[in-house]
Amino acid sequence: MTTSVEKFPVEADRHRAPGLLEGALRTELTPEGCDLGYWFRAVPEGTLGGDPLGRSADVPVPDHMMVDGPLRQAVMQELAFRSMAEEKAARAISFLVAYAPDLAGMDFYTSQLMDEARHAYAFRGHLLELGVPQDELAATMESLAGVDRDAVLNPLEEFGLAVMEKERDYIGGVITLTVLVEGVLAPTAELSERKWRPFDAPAAEIERAAGIDEIRHLSVGTTIVRRHVRRHPEDLERIGELVARGMRLWSELPVQQMTFRRERLYQQGLDQHRDLVGDYELWPGRRLVDTTAEERMLAAAEWSRVTQEARLTDMGLTP
Repeated sequence: MTTSVEKFPVEADRHRAPGLLEGALRTELTPEGCDLGYWFRAVPEGTLGGDPLGRSADVPVPDHMMVDGPLRQAVMQELAFRSMAEEKAARAISFLVAYAPDLAGMDFYTSQLMDEARHAYAFRGHLLELGVPQDELAATMESLAGVDRDAVLNPLEEFGLAVMEKERDYIGGVITLTVLVEGVLAPTAELSERKWRPFDAPAAEIERAAGIDEIRHLSVGTTIVRRHVRRHPEDLERIGELVARGMRLWSELPVQQMTFRRERLYQQGLDQHRDLVGDYELWPGRRLVDTTAEERMLAAAEWSRVTQEARLTDMGLTP
């Protein structure tokens, strides 16, 4: 019998791929190596196991997640926001597909566009699993995350589209996506996977599958920028200014307030359902039941800083 070890590359295998943080820091991939052939061979079965949501059919939504309360509200707010973010990413990536200077870049970003669209679909899909009626999905998502979308995602989208659509700046678009969007949001996704595992295993599995994709996106995007910088050192000043503008924008967005609000809601649910957690560790040596909303938020912020600085260093840019 052919095993998954033989069929799928490690970084795309749902059973063997590293966690998002480790993978984002250590995995080295190229657009040529992650072409459409790679995607069709590795992602539908290796990452998703044949399920479009990226989750196991034999892992049902727990009964406690079907009861309205802070825990259910917390996961629904997160998923609605994540779905909105992934939808915006998919739409923006269409410009990288259009303006890619080579076929390797075009093919890779075509596959990433599909990944991001699937992520949005999967997060919406779990909202349906949690009992949101199909005909009320859009309105429910709006009530759950519309304010945060307007405050956080819309300014990021405006910044990105100015670079990708108006300026047709391919490498600037790659940097915006890799450093300022995925490089910062990815650690929050890692925290989400970890914290939901003892409460909502399907949500954690969906996050896990999306995280495996993000490893590929971050690594290939880094390779593309690194190659450009080496070939065009005269572009360093312009790229540095773009990164600085993006970092200033990010620092002005109410991301920490949004994260802290959700973590406080999650904390209420954690306090109500401590019996379900046991000695489960959120990270080595730290039990989830002993963490606080502030601690989890600060951990995600630190993971974001480390990931972002590592990506910039790998690109040949100054963190």
